[in-house]
Amino acid sequence: MDAQNLDWIKVGHVDDLPEGRVKTVTARTTSICLSHFDGQWAAMDNHCPHQRGPLGEGSIEKGTDGKCWIRCPWHGWDFDPLTGKPPGGHEDSGQKVYPLKIEDGDILVGLEAEPEHERTVTDVMAETMVNWGVKRVFGMVGHSNLGLADAIRLQANKGTLEFIGIRHEGAAAFAASAYGKLTGKPAACLTIAGPGATNLLTGLWDAKVDRAPVLALTGQVQTQVFGPGAFQDIDLKSAFEAVSKFSQPVLSSSKHSELMSLALKTAIVDRDVANLIFPDDVQTLPSTKDAGQPEGRLSRIEVTPSNDDLTDAITLINGAKRPVIVLGYGAKDVRDKVIALAEKLGAPVLTTFKGKGLIPDTHPLSCGVLGRSGTPIASWFMNEADLIVSLGSSFANHTGIAPYKPIIQVDFERMQLGKFHPVTLPVWGEIGTFCDAVQDKVNKPSDAPNQISEITERWAIWREEKDRRLTEDHGGGIHSAAVFKALTELCPEDAIIPVDVGNNTYSFGRYFEPRGQRILMSGYLGSIGFSLPAALGAWCATQDFDEFKGRKVISISGDGGFGQYAMEFTTAVKYSMNITHILLNNSQLGKITKEQKSGEWPVWETNLTNPSFAAFARLCGGHGHRVTDPAELNTALAEAIAQEGPSLVEIITDADLV
Repeated sequence: MDAQNLDWIKVGHVDDLPEGRVKTVTARTTSICLSHFDGQWAAMDNHCPHQRGPLGEGSIEKGTDGKCWIRCPWHGWDFDPLTGKPPGGHEDSGQKVYPLKIEDGDILVGLEAEPEHERTVTDVMAETMVNWGVKRVFGMVGHSNLGLADAIRLQANKGTLEFIGIRHEGAAAFAASAYGKLTGKPAACLTIAGPGATNLLTGLWDAKVDRAPVLALTGQVQTQVFGPGAFQDIDLKSAFEAVSKFSQPVLSSSKHSELMSLALKTAIVDRDVANLIFPDDVQTLPSTKDAGQPEGRLSRIEVTPSNDDLTDAITLINGAKRPVIVLGYGAKDVRDKVIALAEKLGAPVLTTFKGKGLIPDTHPLSCGVLGRSGTPIASWFMNEADLIVSLGSSFANHTGIAPYKPIIQVDFERMQLGKFHPVTLPVWGEIGTFCDAVQDKVNKPSDAPNQISEITERWAIWREEKDRRLTEDHGGGIHSAAVFKALTELCPEDAIIPVDVGNNTYSFGRYFEPRGQRILMSGYLGSIGFSLPAALGAWCATQDFDEFKGRKVISISGDGGFGQYAMEFTTAVKYSMNITHILLNNSQLGKITKEQKSGEWPVWETNLTNPSFAAFARLCGGHGHRVTDPAELNTALAEAIAQEGPSLVEIITDADLV
């Protein structure tokens, strides 16, 4: 090498490495074995030619002639640190050695000028992701996705993608699922082969059953060792077949931009999971192909109901004196049109649990959540209704829509219409289009009762009941009603609230009164541990889309749910995420205890041994506050919500006061 044309890169200081020792150092991205022996310094390629063992983790050995050798820690191969040559008998070409010099105690290694990056298959696919509007990747970089990870890194350096390194791949899938639920846009999750990929499955099932678009990018072993049982080799296509609408391996012969385009189109159009499997050796193959584009591949989404269905719907609505509207999660993007229709009819609006918050409880027509975790207001109006207009609801058994009532059901997926039982009028169409079509043609009958005054009366009854519950004290902790009364008063009206499962969530559904907040949950899957990873995804959405910028993220869980992905609090700290987590700690899996009692089973193995979660939050670098007295609630919550970074409020609650 011509020393004058080298880039001299500092790899350490002479004080870093004692005499007779070796260590691994990195110059740019080159891994080097640095050695110090007999007063000399040397630098050679760090990878043993046998099985790429790390020579920098080896040792200096002296032969009988006093000559020093670097010994590989894996299988004992020896190399001369000055020449890179072995003592003989194997790899006669030896190891590459690098020029080295010391200036003012700094150790400098000379490398040739860095070559220009050669575009690869995964560069093409990462560029295609960007073109299709993907803004976030959640995941973990590892040995079988390094080529793909580097392509993502290059896009991150350009500012076209953002990467969030998580602590568990399951959290990456939940974060991507929540991101998709909130924005309607796919985020990606990145894993290695084998266990990294299978760790995604729970979060991907959450996305699939709640119809959230997600792109899963899974590393895989090299193609030459498919099948025989190599380390971390499992059949990923079969493993992901049930959970993904689209799952394909990326091979050397694939049309790489087309594969990525089809994966993203599937995720967006079908609101489902798409999976691409990247063998290690394919990721770095050179490519000169163009990236894919979405132009000309996505249609408009409006589906107009048939004229006959609209005529029948108008007739049914105009003939009803006590209609109610069930506002489901499927109508989240057109909730303003649904509310306008309700206002025209003076019709009470009952939401599904997943739809909680789509209409503020401060609205004169809002009746809160219908069903198991709902309000007695919603149940009362369901019982009194003479027509149910169901918009975006899937008729889950938790919701409790009365099947014996006259029902108009509108959905843009035909299979959802009358899926569980017949309805009076199934209408195939997009909900916003339906509302626009009937808005000017429906009217409240002149002899219909004033349901708005009835709603006001029912809210007064329920709020009095909630206040009475605040006086209950069994000595086991704070009443959940007190927690959510305080949160109702303090939560910003535009906050995004991911909730978990369990008693904490039932209490949230029953007691918290939304005033415009957006609520996220693991709906059909009902997965414990959802809320904290979902908060990571929601916070990223507040950075990526103007619609959500500046909105506070407040997640809620029990102690059981938080324990599933507790270390993701460090992820929030690492990326300075403005997240407040409210943790209701009753030292048990309270909902399971309740179910065991209800089923007349002995209460068994639902107790939990917990640390101080508030102290844990502080140890992680965030704000943590433990609350044992109801009088402290408002101050503790207000202080945590005002934090600019991650905060956690641990509230000791009574498992029986839900």
